[in-house]
Amino acid sequence: MNEIQLYIVSTPIGNLGDITLRALDTLKEVDFVLCEDTRVSKKLFDHYNISKTLISYHQHSDEKKIGEIKKLLSDGKKLALITDAGTPGISDPGNKLIEELLTTNPDLGITIIPGASAVTAALALSGFPTDKFIFLGFPPHKNKRNKYFKELAEYKYTVCLYESSHRITKTLNELIEVLGSKRRVVVCRELTKKFETIYRGTAGGMTNMSIKEKGEFVIVINNK
Repeated sequence: MNEIQLYIVSTPIGNLGDITLRALDTLKEVDFVLCEDTRVSKKLFDHYNISKTLISYHQHSDEKKIGEIKKLLSDGKKLALITDAGTPGISDPGNKLIEELLTTNPDLGITIIPGASAVTAALALSGFPTDKFIFLGFPPHKNKRNKYFKELAEYKYTVCLYESSHRITKTLNELIEVLGSKRRVVVCRELTKKFETIYRGTAGGMTNMSIKEKGEFVIVINNK
């Protein structure tokens, strides 16, 4: 195996104490860190007294930025790829970067430093079957939104999806339309954070729970 140059490093999804020792060691040892938002990542680095050059890479990064990253790798530098929260590449632009780098250099040494993920955390909390599940990321804001929910209703496995605070109520109402009011649902709000709240019940019952429209949400839907 080629020498590792790119480390995909999972970071906490809320509670800074959830980072692994291996992740901290890696972030200290690499030459540069690619991150979604340098301001967000700086809080994590300051918390653990890690001084490192942070390079912004996000969904709007252009070819010039990717070229700069390729140049660092060709110069033999070791890079860590992180996201604002959780595991890079999971509903995150990191996967596009990895694909691009491997297209240019199929022999690039890459490894994963596993850790927190909102998907697996919510699935574990749900109590629903997880031997098979489907993760659907964020529903489209406008285009293809109806198609998204109609297809969701056809799946025979536990479904997990993300949603923003601005659309959580709208999404729960749309789930009732396609699944009916009796389908069991778990809504996880602000996982691992101070105000973590887990709502359990039926799709119809969720509308009566006064779910606070603030924070980050993961929705898990039972398969029957």
